[in-house]
Amino acid sequence: MTALTLAAANAIIEAAFAKANELKLRPLGVSLLDAGGHLVAFQRQDGASLLRPQMSAGKAFGALAIGMGSRRLQGFAEEYPHLVSGISVVSGRGIIPVAGGVLIRDETGTIIGAVGISGDHMDNDEAAAIAGIEAAGFKADGG
Repeated sequence: MTALTLAAANAIIEAAFAKANELKLRPLGVSLLDAGGHLVAFQRQDGASLLRPQMSAGKAFGALAIGMGSRRLQGFAEEYPHLVSGISVVSGRGIIPVAGGVLIRDETGTIIGAVGISGDHMDNDEAAAIAGIEAAGFKADGG
């Protein structure tokens, strides 16, 4: 299994910010978690609002906790709201079940971490996350 290094995390963040600039998105916060849910890196663009660290990490953590990108988790939450609410509570960390949490897979398909982005419309958050992951040479799984 490939480890999610700090250098790889920073490359993902840099490429995600480049995509955000290209798309003229509102200021983003980007969290990178390893496969165990530990924070590897967080950065926010100038002007990003107060809760971007928590919201971006909640998207990434939700993807890891359930094993699916947060776009798919969003549909799961709509179908089973009490279950996802309960999972969020028992996790002790909070899960944000909307697009923008994208699993990072290595060349074998193994989950090595997740990116969570918050700051713009959830579809744009997800697009920036996918761009960052793919630019760093990994496979993105948004659900």
